[in-house]
Amino acid sequence: MALLGSAAMLLWFDIVPEHIAEHDEWHTREHFPERVGIPGFIRAQRWVSSTSGPRYLILYEVRDIDVLSSAAYLERLNDPTPWTQRMMPHYRGMVRGFCRVEKSVGTVLGTTAITVRYSPAPGQDERLHRWLEEEAVPSVAQQRGIASAFMLRSDRAPEMTAEQRIRGRDGSVDRVLLVTGYAPDAVAELARHALSAEVLETHGAAPGSASTEFQLACLSSAVRNGEAASAR
Repeated sequence: MALLGSAAMLLWFDIVPEHIAEHDEWHTREHFPERVGIPGFIRAQRWVSSTSGPRYLILYEVRDIDVLSSAAYLERLNDPTPWTQRMMPHYRGMVRGFCRVEKSVGTVLGTTAITVRYSPAPGQDERLHRWLEEEAVPSVAQQRGIASAFMLRSDRAPEMTAEQRIRGRDGSVDRVLLVTGYAPDAVAELARHALSAEVLETHGAAPGSASTEFQLACLSSAVRNGEAASAR
C-alpha cells in the first residue's frame, strides 16, 4: 500500500520566515535521520504547501500506534539535540495528531497531496464515516490524476515533552483525509468539489473543515532488519 504501517503521526505548522532555510537544512540533515532511527518508525515525509494554510505537512509512518508512545520515541522528545533546541522556538501554529490508518486505497504515493481536517457533527459520526469509507474515498482514488486516498483518525493525545514545552502546546486533530496524486490540478479540484467543506457538511461533517494542498519536498525511509518491507 502507499502508506506503510498501520498508524501515522501528522504535523501541520509554519516556521518564522527568516528561519525557513535553516529549518529545512536541520530537518533534512538531522531530524529525519534521527526520527527514522527510532524503532517502529518506517518512513518520514516532508510536504510544503502550494497554497494558503500551514507551510508544512510532516507525516511519519509507523508500525503501529503504540510506537508513538514508546520509550525510545519519548526519550528523543525529552532530550532534544542542541540544533533541535535552537529550531523549536521558531515553530508557529503546530497541530499534531497520533492517528490510526482507517482506510487505504491505492498502492502509489503521489507527489501532490491534499489534507482535509474535519470532525463529525453531533450524532453524525456513523453516517459520515460510512459515506467516506464506502463512497467518497474509493471514488476519489479512482479519478484521473489521483494515486491514493486515506482516512485517518486520531487515537490518542500526544503527551507534553521537552520539545513541546520549547515551542508551545500543540493543537489537536480529530479526523483526516489524505489524498495524493500525480496531477496537481486534479488534486486541487478535490478541495473545491468532491471534498469541499460544503460537501462534507451535507454528509454529516461539522462546519469548519480545513483543506490544504501540498507538494512533496523530501522523504526518508528506515532500513532496519527488513522492517520497512515487512510493514507493507
